[in-house]
Amino acid sequence: MKSMLLTAGLVAAFGLPLVLPAPAQEAAAPAAPLKTVSDFDSIADETERSIAIFEETGKVLQHPRCVNCHPAGDRPLQNMDMKLHQPPVFRGDANFGLPGMQCTTCHGPANVDVVAQAEGIQSIPGDPNWHLAPIEMAWQGKTLAEICVQIKDQNRNGGKTLAEIVEHMGKDHLVGWGWNPGKGREPVPGTQEQFGALYEAWAATGAHCPAG
Repeated sequence: MKSMLLTAGLVAAFGLPLVLPAPAQEAAAPAAPLKTVSDFDSIADETERSIAIFEETGKVLQHPRCVNCHPAGDRPLQNMDMKLHQPPVFRGDANFGLPGMQCTTCHGPANVDVVAQAEGIQSIPGDPNWHLAPIEMAWQGKTLAEICVQIKDQNRNGGKTLAEIVEHMGKDHLVGWGWNPGKGREPVPGTQEQFGALYEAWAATGAHCPAG
């Protein structure tokens, strides 16, 4: 029923079944592994260990699943090749889309499998809080070192303390979508539990950033 309602909504909004033409969806791949916190125990220097842990989290932060929602511009990206979102949508003042074309026009509170597939699309992503990251949180085109500094900057991380960042990475439902992106999409590496544990260890070792 959800798929039927979503299809009907898209047809009404765009006059097309499901989506405007877009590159075929990537083939879903098994989640790649993330190292665990204990894998870094052999690094005696705490600063070096902290940096190495953060670099491991970069496998998630710089994955297209995450960068697509942290674009440098006002349009989300999509697919592993990070093309501009089709149909054309824009962030709007509150990052939930422009009036009449908000994210919730197509994206519901959960992933929805597509029965009548078009252009290789097997599912429509969804989350109760589906939206773009604010522009000050843009990661697209940045080095991991730059992203690290940005994540710790309360002026560019939504006003979060380091403890709140750890909680956000390990528990936030929208962040967790990256590991459950819907049929036909490659998930980010590891699990959210592993990711959160790495962030906790990173903070506990001084939250140091890579150079560069």
